[in-house]
Amino acid sequence: MSLFKNLMAGVNAAATGHPDADGSVVEGSQDPRVTSPRVRKAVFPVAGLGTRFLPATKAVAKEMLPVVDRPLIQYAVDEALAAGIEEMIFITSRSKRAIEDHFDTAVELEQELQRNGKDIQLEELKRLIPPKIKFSFVRQAAPLGLGHAVLCAEHAVGGEPFAVLLPDDLIDATRPALAQMVEQFNLRPASLLAVQNVRPDETHRYGICDVVVTDARVARVRGIVEKPKPAQAPSTLGVVGRYVFTPTIFDCLRDITPGVGGELQLTDAIARLLALEPVFAYRFAGQRYDCGSKEGMMQATVMLGLRHPEIGHSTRQLILQEAARMLAESQAESDDAVTTARATALTRRALSLVQTP
Repeated sequence: MSLFKNLMAGVNAAATGHPDADGSVVEGSQDPRVTSPRVRKAVFPVAGLGTRFLPATKAVAKEMLPVVDRPLIQYAVDEALAAGIEEMIFITSRSKRAIEDHFDTAVELEQELQRNGKDIQLEELKRLIPPKIKFSFVRQAAPLGLGHAVLCAEHAVGGEPFAVLLPDDLIDATRPALAQMVEQFNLRPASLLAVQNVRPDETHRYGICDVVVTDARVARVRGIVEKPKPAQAPSTLGVVGRYVFTPTIFDCLRDITPGVGGELQLTDAIARLLALEPVFAYRFAGQRYDCGSKEGMMQATVMLGLRHPEIGHSTRQLILQEAARMLAESQAESDDAVTTARATALTRRALSLVQTP
């Protein structure tokens, strides 16, 4: 880690600087001649049991549940590939063999598709495992928290910067969210947390950042609190499931005290990291769907389904028909003119979201 210690010394010395809204480094940032190793590795913590989706997840890994026609984990891996990641490190458990199988070659299936002339499906299958991309799997023997899952990847990551992607957070963006973050890391080799503004009544669901020198996209983090009540939250800037870390985070994970149930909280390690080197919050451009919840999974399925080349039109027509039926029912059942007007306005708003081909 000696290279990174030297790099971070330069970043610390210039911590009063900050990037412009477009991500360019402004006066006060580290020497632009300083370069860092590329972010080549990504960690995917996928050992959780997915109890919120029972009974569907009794025998199927939650990350293998489909969003339209791809499993949830595939969206995260595709995002990592688009960011230039070369090695995918999955932190799994004994119930997640399906994830390993998904990213393995299926010789018999490929031969069957080839015999039947199903070239499109065959090419789609082969794209799951791009050439020269490495997939590795590390078992997390016990569910000891997100911090412990990340620490399990230390030997595979080594002394390099690396990304962490939580597949529950599906981020739909013109430019993939992780690619945005890697670009920022290349400008300044310091840890980055993906953040978004959340409602005040939702702060208890997120790690919440206290930041300074805020601009359109990037801000210096000076504190972080795990799932605070609204009254105790330092802001409404919540951390979501994308990170880029320097390897110093592993030292912090080893140093923190386990919490309830012996779990290591990643937020606690980030709080310790703040005392050692700069950490920045990054407001990514894109739409996040919380696919760790049934509501978020359904939202992602509908919105991505609307853009799907095969089923987009039929999905749009189904929504239009159902919206029209609901509007007619609300008008027929309500004698309250105000209620009817509100229902009409909401339904028309929903229609406007799906009417564009």
